[in-house]
Amino acid sequence: MEFKEVVKNRYSCKKYSDKQIEKEKLISILEAGRLAPTAKNLQEQHIYVIQSAELLARIDELTPCRYGAPTVLVVTFNKDEVFTYPGGKRDSGVEDATIVATHLMLAAANEGVDNCWLNYFDPDKTAKALELPNNEEVLMLLDLGYAADGSGPLPNHGSRKPLNDTVTYL
Repeated sequence: MEFKEVVKNRYSCKKYSDKQIEKEKLISILEAGRLAPTAKNLQEQHIYVIQSAELLARIDELTPCRYGAPTVLVVTFNKDEVFTYPGGKRDSGVEDATIVATHLMLAAANEGVDNCWLNYFDPDKTAKALELPNNEEVLMLLDLGYAADGSGPLPNHGSRKPLNDTVTYL
């Protein structure tokens, strides 16, 4: 698919069928995340693939936003392997994991796999519930699957501010 079309047509799916994602497509999506740029190429991200009924039920206890997706990717980063920026106020963890997550999301759309970026959850409770290592911080969850019949973009999906409202040339 043309990149412009992927970006334009991708939407946050709110209702999934129970059809599983083909292994080849999942690998392609995960590979896109692996190839994402990170500060100093530290690659501090870690992606957990959740597909078992038991772990999906745990996700459901943490957020109402799984929407029945048969696969959830948990995107984390290793807090001990981040680059600290000059001035010491910020580090690359959230930024790098966000770039990785964006690659995953757009690669899924390119593969014809519907998805939804989830941030309505408590990262600490999620890490504990999934028994993740203490040095990892959960950035986001990414629902993956195929839209259920009748599902589609929200009515305001195509509504965007004009470019001159969001961009300033200095």
